[in-house]
Amino acid sequence: MFIIGIAGGTGSGKTTVVNKILERIPASRVALIPQDSYYWDSGHLPLEERQKINFDHPDSLEFDLLVEHIGMLKAGKGVEQPRYSYLTCTRSDDTISVEPRDVVIVEGILIYTHRPLVELIDLKVFVDADADDRLGRVIQRDMDERGRTVQQVLERYEKTVKPMHLQFIEPSKRVADVIVPQGGRNEVAISVLLNTIQRKLNL
Repeated sequence: MFIIGIAGGTGSGKTTVVNKILERIPASRVALIPQDSYYWDSGHLPLEERQKINFDHPDSLEFDLLVEHIGMLKAGKGVEQPRYSYLTCTRSDDTISVEPRDVVIVEGILIYTHRPLVELIDLKVFVDADADDRLGRVIQRDMDERGRTVQQVLERYEKTVKPMHLQFIEPSKRVADVIVPQGGRNEVAISVLLNTIQRKLNL
């Protein structure tokens, strides 16, 4: 099993890079584990309090469960991945069954901030992008997918996203084996990454 980490700031283009990998590798050989599925359930809090959660701090994630699931997949065992909703800030009762595959992609902004998880990842990729580009994507995404206004997105960006990026995410770039500059638009870097993965899998 080959475990690939795809990290980078919010709106950096991680999803684009993941999708490029998924286009190149047969679906039967890949499992995707998004960090976002492992946010703590906040159903015990009033909705107003849930909406104030700092999703850009490592403490917002149940890393122990994520590490346990990666370990189980490496041991050839299936896992039940949580389903998390950003709209309600809660986990669903149902889960997603994930079976071991030749390639496991772990994707998320904070995956390199937790040392036990880093040690399980064979190839650590960091998708880098300018702050202005990331902010533009975050505004569009949060309006489209999370029902936020531009003002709400900007307030959250200044209060949590930007400072957390500088404190946790940017420094985590140091552990990366491969850095993809210019986010998901860097076709050359992504091509090199894909060739590396394909050689590893003898595709």
